[in-house]
Amino acid sequence: MSKIRILPDALASQVAAGEVVERPAALVRELVENSLDAGAHHIEVHAQRGGIAMIRIVDDGSGMDREDAMLSLERHATSKIRTKEDLGAIHTFGFRGEALPSIASVSRFRLATREKSALVGTEIEVNGGKLVAVRDHGGAPGTVIEARSLFFNVPARRKFLRTENTEFAHVEQQLRLHAIANPQTAFTLTHNGELVLHLPATRDMLERIRGLVGDELASRLLKVEETTVQGITVSGYIGGPGMSRSNRQMQTTYLNGRPIESASISYGLREGYHTALMKGQYPVTFLFIQMDPHAFDVNVHPAKKEVRFHDGHSVRDAISRCVSHTLENAAKLPTGHAPARTVPAIPAATRLPLVPDSRQEQFAMPVAVSSAPLRNIADAPASTPQPQPAVSHRVADVLERIAAGRSAPVLQPQAPRASPPQEAEEEEAPPAPAKAEPVEAPEYRIIGVLQKLYVLMEGKEGLVLMDQHAAHERVNFEKFRRAIESGGVPCQRLLLPVTLQTTPRDADLLRQNLPSLNRLGIEIEPFGPNIFKVETLPSFLKTDDPAAWLDQVIEELSSLSTKSSSLRLSEDAIATIACRASVKSNDVLSIPEMQALLKDLFACEMPYCCPHGRPTLVQISTSELERKFGRRAPG
Repeated sequence: MSKIRILPDALASQVAAGEVVERPAALVRELVENSLDAGAHHIEVHAQRGGIAMIRIVDDGSGMDREDAMLSLERHATSKIRTKEDLGAIHTFGFRGEALPSIASVSRFRLATREKSALVGTEIEVNGGKLVAVRDHGGAPGTVIEARSLFFNVPARRKFLRTENTEFAHVEQQLRLHAIANPQTAFTLTHNGELVLHLPATRDMLERIRGLVGDELASRLLKVEETTVQGITVSGYIGGPGMSRSNRQMQTTYLNGRPIESASISYGLREGYHTALMKGQYPVTFLFIQMDPHAFDVNVHPAKKEVRFHDGHSVRDAISRCVSHTLENAAKLPTGHAPARTVPAIPAATRLPLVPDSRQEQFAMPVAVSSAPLRNIADAPASTPQPQPAVSHRVADVLERIAAGRSAPVLQPQAPRASPPQEAEEEEAPPAPAKAEPVEAPEYRIIGVLQKLYVLMEGKEGLVLMDQHAAHERVNFEKFRRAIESGGVPCQRLLLPVTLQTTPRDADLLRQNLPSLNRLGIEIEPFGPNIFKVETLPSFLKTDDPAAWLDQVIEELSSLSTKSSSLRLSEDAIATIACRASVKSNDVLSIPEMQALLKDLFACEMPYCCPHGRPTLVQISTSELERKFGRRAPG
């Protein structure tokens, strides 16, 4: 007797529903996307008990006639695609024809719809996949879909649902995602009869974002001007330097209007922020990407949340360039916004961007400084940067394990070498942004130093604190980076060259990265089968075992991701070097040295945070101090 049998239609539908409808939020996603595809201008979402008891979606879209309404409940019935060629160029949210039959198979389902030109509509009732009734409907034009008692006939799935509050939080988040991408559509959300969200239609994307996240956060966002790179258009809003969260909940990205998750996009954001974002933190983004539908595939996940790009590297590069360009411009132009309740307005000529962290409001305020020198700052060459080929992405962390504080090997000083010839770049370098004029800084008065780390200063707007270590890190970081861009870092020749014997895999890795290692001050060349000779090391390296340090370099090269963009090459290594060469928390600076540090800091491209994303300056406004001491009523 045959062991293989064809599943009954009802059971097959329930199996398929498990992939499409995993929780009430998935149901909302599918139905709201159908409403948007139908051209709805107003969408209402009503939920009871987190959506488990009931989800109702009401829209004013195009509606359906009776024949289409009946066909919509059949599996793989859709109006979105016709041929296999259509599958490679999808312009709509839905296309599989699985949502409605899947929802109807695991709930008590009702569909009521009417076309605008029709005198009467259609109402259909389905109970757990079984058709119950079909009747005339006299409601308003559009479509109403209601699903009650989700998973009532699939107890194995129902027991995996979370609490009502948790499920509704997912429902609300799903609606927020679509509301941000469609500001021209009005959205309403109710839960257990109470109004939760009411978002009127608007043409202003920032206004829609403000309605969802509040004026305080929206006022600190930076606008990403619409830019096209290699056929990929990027626009939207992002948080400024230091504005981050401990999770990805506020990191929203859209591809042709569809909210998605993609490793390529995450890499691009990380590279674009780079030193403006602390490790373990995630940026606040509302980023929109437009590209040819033929260049990606959305048919890789039942929930359509993930996509695959034909050229993920170009996507990462486009996002990284646009984000970094926005951050650089924000550091140069007076575009910052300060919440009125915490910081009084800074004059337009001197206003600078905010640099908040995840727990308190912080921002950088320019200050006037003298030209006195600061001791112990590494004197890296600061010549005018010349266009240079980028260092290979595999050396992004090549000096991450520099051993600080130990005796240095016996080295002979050597002048900086001319950079070796580089291979042709795989990608075109981005155009250099226009340099903004330095912002004239207001006067200040240094008050003292707190805990041998924080420099206290009085300015016109209140109290300013500077982290001397973070500030010096930023200064040194940009000096070292300019040194690499202008022809390579200073290096020192070893009295006795170091030989390295490697495995064939590591030997191939080193051969691929020889030009990049040379630019970082490590002169290394083949010396036999799987053997390399090292002649020089970076002059600022302090280690008593060069061979062991080079073994660590090889180990780290092998562990680095090959997906890094060339836009942020070797900067992690430079950040480590800058940290080791900077003044520490217990280093005592004189007043002239503090002044010199401040002057150097505000000469930097991005003075508001250190290379690791921590703020360099924090302001506590006079009005905030007055509230703390009860001299002004809160509000």
